[in-house]
Amino acid sequence: MSEIQFFQLALIAFAASLVVSALIVLSQKWHGGLSHDHDLDGVQKVHTTAVPRIGGLGVIAGVLLGCVAFQGMHPGGQALSIGADMFLLLIASLPAFLAGLIEDFTKRVSVRMRLTATALSALVASALLSATVRELDLWGVDALLAFMPFALLVTAIVVAGGSNAINIIDGFNGLSSSTIVIMAAGLAAVALRCGDYLVANLGVVCIGATLGFLALNYPRGKLFLGDGGAYFLGFWVSEMAVLLLVRNASVNAWQVLSICAYPVIEVLFSIYRRRFIQKVSPGAPDALHLHTLVYRRLVFKYVDKNSKNPWKRNAAVACVIPPVVAVCVAVSVMVGNSIAMSILAVLAQVILYVAVYGRLVRGRWMSGDAGRIGADVSINAKLR
Repeated sequence: MSEIQFFQLALIAFAASLVVSALIVLSQKWHGGLSHDHDLDGVQKVHTTAVPRIGGLGVIAGVLLGCVAFQGMHPGGQALSIGADMFLLLIASLPAFLAGLIEDFTKRVSVRMRLTATALSALVASALLSATVRELDLWGVDALLAFMPFALLVTAIVVAGGSNAINIIDGFNGLSSSTIVIMAAGLAAVALRCGDYLVANLGVVCIGATLGFLALNYPRGKLFLGDGGAYFLGFWVSEMAVLLLVRNASVNAWQVLSICAYPVIEVLFSIYRRRFIQKVSPGAPDALHLHTLVYRRLVFKYVDKNSKNPWKRNAAVACVIPPVVAVCVAVSVMVGNSIAMSILAVLAQVILYVAVYGRLVRGRWMSGDAGRIGADVSINAKLR
């Protein structure tokens, strides 16, 4: 495919997503009772008005039309197989997307059920596309991955965990969607370097569809991604990562991890913090994620509050974190297939995350002062 064809494909996905997203916003007075996020008091909530949280419908519409457009642009040859695989991945995504979408409407689908549905999507993708992790460049683990049941378990955990990580960072206008665009671009760039046009085109339709939603989400937050959109996009990018590894022997798992590091580090660090520092359930919601601390400690300090434009502080978070993520992803792509350099790229991002996080909480809890965490929760409640 030429650069013009990639652009056309992205533009079609963008237009479809934008149109559906705009229709959701314009028709919200009819479906707002079901689609609005009415929970404005949750500890992790920062928005002040009810907004439709079914932006995932726009995203999946963009991806669907992008897949249809690809088939129309390339009706035969190798492209026919690529187009079929794109549709198969879309079919595999349905359990993850539908579980999240049902939660968006009913608010009654547990995290466990959503993770189970996403793991099921991973297993369907494994069956339909042979998207099964068989190598992670970890001594001992790679030998175990030769055992198919273990490989399927690892694949399900990787994909479900990656999808949940996107849902966790979905807290501010433009944050999760811009992160998705950056990671999809990074994975697509590596795929193009390897001549893998399936993964590259998956990235192109993902970028286009996500940008279509982003036009309504940023900066004013007229539409939220919702669990359906977050789990769908998380699944899509996670499967891009798995397929990139499965289909290209020259790509190492550490490079893929370094491209997707930010949300992965966030979820792992959150589990550690909740379990070992706060002594609470790892699944408990809180207001102590990195993006929330950036909002409370940086945005509140440097962005003046304007009652006429309350969305400005919310939108400011996406001006801080995604640019750093973009730099990290660019470096991760440029290091090539060197395992040593990719490991260093991952470690550098872990160190950066911990250093910034420690700075934002004044470093006190890092030495084991769990009481500082409780104090921060109280501070956050007051700031809200």
